[in-house]
Amino acid sequence: NAHQKEVIELLIRYYETGDLSLFDRYSIEWVKEVAAPIDFINGFIEVYGDPLAYKASWESVVQIMDEEACERTRKLADNAMWFERNAPIDERFKKSEVVGITARVVQAAMLGGDCHPATPIGINLPNAEWIRERYGSKSVTLDNITYAYDRASLNSGVLDEFAYSDEEKELVRTYGYVGGNVHTDLHECLGHGSGKLLPGVDPDALKAYGSTIEEARADLFGLYYVADPKLVELGLLSSDEAYKAQYYTYLMNGLMTQLVRIQPGNTVEEAHMRNRQLIARWVFEKGAADKVVELVKKDGKTYVVVNDYEKVRQLFGELLAEIQRIKSTGDFAAARALVEDYAVKVDPVLHAEVLERYKKLNLAPYKGFVNPKYEAV
Repeated sequence: NAHQKEVIELLIRYYETGDLSLFDRYSIEWVKEVAAPIDFINGFIEVYGDPLAYKASWESVVQIMDEEACERTRKLADNAMWFERNAPIDERFKKSEVVGITARVVQAAMLGGDCHPATPIGINLPNAEWIRERYGSKSVTLDNITYAYDRASLNSGVLDEFAYSDEEKELVRTYGYVGGNVHTDLHECLGHGSGKLLPGVDPDALKAYGSTIEEARADLFGLYYVADPKLVELGLLSSDEAYKAQYYTYLMNGLMTQLVRIQPGNTVEEAHMRNRQLIARWVFEKGAADKVVELVKKDGKTYVVVNDYEKVRQLFGELLAEIQRIKSTGDFAAARALVEDYAVKVDPVLHAEVLERYKKLNLAPYKGFVNPKYEAV
C-alpha cells in the first residue's frame, strides 16, 4: 500500500546515506503501518551476538499475516492494560497507558541475514525506547517456524532423554506446543512493551548487560502470566495445568539442555541463552531451601524435577519485579551482578554429561530452515 511504499523508501534512503535519523523515521512509519497483509523486518538491529552490545547484525524476515491465528494475539493486545496493571512490579514502573501495540501471528515467507538459516520464533521491534513509548511497537510470532520445531522435536529423542518421568513427557506432549506459542506471544506482544523507565534514566544505562536484562524481563513477564487463570478465561489455554509444560521445559532448557550449544570450556555469551540460564539458575537457587526445583540423579543421569509449580510462579514474579527495577532505574551494578553470577558460568561436570547424552541422539544443536523459491504468478 502507499504507506508501506513510503516505509520502504525511507529504508532505502537510510541504506544509501547511513543517516541514523532516517532509520528512526523509518522505524516510526513502520510501526504506524498496520494495514498490509504482508510485512517485513529489515535492518542492522540486534546486538545479541556481541557480548559488548555494540555491533548490530543485519537481519530480515518477510512475513504473511495469519488472520485466523491473529485472534490469539489480538486478545492479548486488547487486554494489554489489564496485564500492565496486574504485573507483580512496583507501581512506579508501570505505564499509565499502553499505546500502539500491534501483535500478529505470521507465516515466515523468507528469512535473511542473521535470521537465516537459524531464526527467532518471535520478534518485537523497534528497540528504541523513546519510539516504543511514543508510537508503540510491532510483535510477530512466527507460527510456521514454531510448528516445524514442534513437529521435529516429537520424535527427536530429546524429551525422552532429558525429561524426568512419563508425567513430564505427557505434560509436554499435550501442552508444550500451545504453551510455548502463548509464552512467545506474551513475551513479544506484552513483555517487551511493558513497564517504563523513570524520568532521566538513560535507555543505555545497563550497557553490555542491557540485552540480557531486557530478554529476561520479557521472558519473565510471559512466564508469570502463562500460569494466570486469565489466559484460560480468554480462551488462549484450554487447561489451568497447561502452563506446567512451559515451566518444565523452560527450566530444563535453562539449567541443562541449552548447554549443547556451547563448546567445552566456554562461557555463555549469547543474550537469549544468558537470559534463560539467569532465570533458571536464580529460581533454582532461591527455591533450594524448599526444594522447589531440584537436580536429581537417576540411573547415573541428572534430571530437573519441579516439586512446586505455584512456588516457581511466585519466584518468577519476584525476579520480574527486581529486573524491572533494574531496568527502570538504570541500576548497572545490580544488572552486572545478576548476569555475572547466574547467566555466564557453566558447570563443567554437568556440561560434559549433557554433551555426552545429546551426542547419542545424533542431533545438531541448532536447526536451520531452507528458504523457498517464489515465482510471480
